[in-house]
Amino acid sequence: MTQDVQHLLDTHDGLGLAQCVKTGDVTGEQLLDGVIERLEKVEPSINAVVDRLYDAARAESRKPHAAGQPFAGVPTLVKDLFSPLEGARMTQGSVVGGDVKAEFDAEAVARLRRAGCLLMGTSTSPEFGTSYTTESTRHGATRNPWDLERSAGGSSGGAAALVAARVVPFAHGNDGGGSLRVPSSCCGVFGLKPSRGLLPSGPMAGEGWGGMGTSHAITRSVRDSAALLDATAGTDLGAPYAAPVSQNTYLSATQRAPGRLRIGLIDGPEISSDAADSVRHTIALCESLGHQVDTVKLPLDWDEFYSRCFDIIGPSTQELLDTIGGMRGQAVKEEEIEPRTRVMLRERGHLDATQYVSAINYIHALGRKVATTMLEFDVLLSPTLARKPPVIGTLDAFDDSLSLDDVIQAFHSYCPFTALFNATGQPAMSVPLYWTEDGLPLGSHFAGRFGEEGRLFSLAAQLEAEQPWAGRIPPTNACAR
Repeated sequence: MTQDVQHLLDTHDGLGLAQCVKTGDVTGEQLLDGVIERLEKVEPSINAVVDRLYDAARAESRKPHAAGQPFAGVPTLVKDLFSPLEGARMTQGSVVGGDVKAEFDAEAVARLRRAGCLLMGTSTSPEFGTSYTTESTRHGATRNPWDLERSAGGSSGGAAALVAARVVPFAHGNDGGGSLRVPSSCCGVFGLKPSRGLLPSGPMAGEGWGGMGTSHAITRSVRDSAALLDATAGTDLGAPYAAPVSQNTYLSATQRAPGRLRIGLIDGPEISSDAADSVRHTIALCESLGHQVDTVKLPLDWDEFYSRCFDIIGPSTQELLDTIGGMRGQAVKEEEIEPRTRVMLRERGHLDATQYVSAINYIHALGRKVATTMLEFDVLLSPTLARKPPVIGTLDAFDDSLSLDDVIQAFHSYCPFTALFNATGQPAMSVPLYWTEDGLPLGSHFAGRFGEEGRLFSLAAQLEAEQPWAGRIPPTNACAR
């Protein structure tokens, strides 16, 4: 592989690479070969890949590009969780998934393909996506390129590690409680969760986790995230509901100033001194740009909120296991699933239907309360995480003797803020603005009003221009230098 292609991969984001393909400076096949070389260079260290689909991607790279494809010839990977990619195994991070291969693309994945992306493989997830660290019995631990002894975050940890390590400029992920934003914070990259119903969830499902789950991407640049949303947003056939799609492109939002924003700093659960320092840094940056920051106390009991979320996640996970058991003709046994999952299903897997409906009504009511609060603010601010990325093997170290309260305490003392905006349906993003003294990233978390992704993109682009992060490269990386 020529040094020139590697230099392009070192220095260009996805839109930049696609432009090079369109002008003939490089071919999609050359980019794919370059990315394969990069992936194989770092994968033994970070363990972020489930399946490699190199031959299928190479065949795709040789086809003529259609007009208007924003990411023509740009290689990327799809997360191995609730997102079928034709030809790839659907393990969901669990041994119970077996080796069944998808025979079709999820609609969100198909839209990436139609945008010109070369889908070269799948990335790791923890079992069923219910952990804030990507560690599983099935695939092992995905490691953080900034410190290989630490977690890359979860549940889109494989995607974040690959983007941070400069293997690909962006990677698909999904988010039901922070799973795009948590690993983005851990790995020092950009992650945005769209509004509920903005991205398609079909054809296999109408919604995930009562509407809390959605897909999108983890990216190096803000503009790639916006252009990817332009390519994938909008309802799919038979969807139960849909969020409004912006009349202007999301990419255009990155090219205009956000104006003077009223930012509400969330007065919430306890955070570490590192996280507090990151917030102070971000407040000073925002105020220097002319924004007003005031403290806001949200109308919720945090502990009750976390518990209600598991009233939805528990039955949803049990239903998934019942489906897998039916497909394979043998019920899933308790010993096949991980301790965290066993604890969750033991306490919440078989709730009375009225309890499930009550939890749905709770998060809908919460969404209305927070939306009322948002009449006073343009965006809300918090740290993405309460502390820096944990050492591998510490965050998800559960056994059957523990209670679900123990699991909730472990996870939400680490990640107290992100799940709220899955429940309320609001768009939210983690922006890499701060690194600790020992060189670990801590993201700043911003949430916007429902349907106002454009405002978040405008703010993110402003912050990116003021304090660029693309030049921050972790010790474990695929760069040619």
